Amino acid sequence: MNMTINRGRSLKTVLMAGALGSAMLLSACGGEADAPVEEVAGTIPGFNIENPRMVLNAVQGNPAAVYFDLTYEADRGLSINSASVANTASATLHDYGEYDFKVQMMEALPIPLTNGKKVAFKPGGLHIMAFEPSADLKPGDKAEVTLSVMGGQTHTFEADVLAAGDERAAGDGEDS
Repeated sequence: MNMTINRGRSLKTVLMAGALGSAMLLSACGGEADAPVEEVAGTIPGFNIENPRMVLNAVQGNPAAVYFDLTYEADRGLSINSASVANTASATLHDYGEYDFKVQMMEALPIPLTNGKKVAFKPGGLHIMAFEPSADLKPGDKAEVTLSVMGGQTHTFEADVLAAGDERAAGDGEDS
């Protein structure tokens, strides 16, 4: 019985010493833990979107295309796996690839992002196809675009709506 009491007291002593040591270590470092990264609803920390634009098709009801430059600056790796555009029936990530000895547009695979990665969503490369855009979307408007990453987080931003003949290419992002 005596042995059990001593073992219990020893365990308590070790735990108390560990807690005291942790408290002393924190106080030596200023007593404050690092401030948490401020998260804003509808955004993913580290996403930086530049030059977002949605180019309408010359034929009403045909798909529109969304282009932008994305820079990712965060330590946690992510993969973009889908997109949506408000006031459209649906949207998909598209890219160009070779199939049967022909270059053609196809659905994009998930887009991996690591710290410092720059990805250009541009004509002739990665882009978002927005199907059946509403007739209410007019040049000069803003379109709400949402990117989703594996795990469910989303990042929403606004893109300028442009007419079919407006300049599509802009920015200097790297290819993914």
